[in-house]
Amino acid sequence: QVQLVESGGGLVQPGGSLRLSCAVSGTAFTIYIMGWYRQAPGKERELVAQIISGGSTYYADSVKGRFTISSDNAKNTGYLQMNSLKPEDTAVYYCTTNIARVNYWGQGTQVTVSS
Repeated sequence: QVQLVESGGGLVQPGGSLRLSCAVSGTAFTIYIMGWYRQAPGKERELVAQIISGGSTYYADSVKGRFTISSDNAKNTGYLQMNSLKPEDTAVYYCTTNIARVNYWGQGTQVTVSS
């Protein structure tokens, strides 16, 4: 019964920051890979950032230099630090992981960037 729960979303002004968390439970496996996706109204879901155990990371061009992905393997929790937020960052953010060759998704957390 693998479960991913996102938290940390909310309303923030342009230029502000948020830190999203993704807690993984229900597995005895250490998390090897975790990704963050986002989907804005009327737009396709896009990969924002990804981290692989060992420190290898990927960032979409739109968030490079502003977002930082990290993980705490001891807690089976992933994080997405979001700085210098822009209105175009407004979306539902989802975390995902692959365990035993099966993909799992969280329910998503809303991030709204607006004055």
